[in-house]
Amino acid sequence: MALYPPTQNRETLGETAYRKIRDDIISLRLQPGQMVYENELASALGMSRTPVREALLALQREEFIEILPQRGARVAYISEKKVEEARSLREILEVHGFTWVAQAWDEELETFREAGREIDEILRKQAGASETGDYIAFLDLDEAFHQSILELTSNATLVSIVTQLRGHLKRMRYLELKEALNMETVVQQHRDIFAALRAGNAEETASLLKHHFRQLQYNIPSIVTKYSRYFTRL
Repeated sequence: MALYPPTQNRETLGETAYRKIRDDIISLRLQPGQMVYENELASALGMSRTPVREALLALQREEFIEILPQRGARVAYISEKKVEEARSLREILEVHGFTWVAQAWDEELETFREAGREIDEILRKQAGASETGDYIAFLDLDEAFHQSILELTSNATLVSIVTQLRGHLKRMRYLELKEALNMETVVQQHRDIFAALRAGNAEETASLLKHHFRQLQYNIPSIVTKYSRYFTRL
């Protein structure tokens, strides 16, 4: 859950610093265990240290940053325990949301027709990212696919919780896509899930989505072994 919720007005410097530092952590541009310093971040972001300090405190509460007394701040290691907790909980919540949408889907309604066009376009772009090997753009489109469907539930609490869970999973997902190079498989899984959902087949939608999520579970051990320096078991 974003600790700086978006506002209708222009974002503050603290919000800008939070968003940019968080994005760098999640995308592994700032690596787990890496020391970060207020003055260096402030210089890179073109702002004073005060909004950077606020952002780091917010990221500490979100468990992306560890504040080390007298030393500075460190990017938190990826918690194997938190990844699995987030993955399993996200699976439960998204299966609930996706099956609800499958049961509600009605091509006669403009809301669903528009959503269908939007999701088709996301899948087209994701296939393009797969072909070029752009796993950063690919993962952004992966999130857009899931987000577009969940938003059709009109359940703001569900969407907010799933968004929070994605943050800690996303660092693992970057490593998974980088190593497994299974982007083409993921695109096909998305297509199959959406086809079942669009056909109103809630049971098949749930089955395909569970398989989709559990793929990460299967890949975790090999990723942790290769990138052991990024992980903690706690």
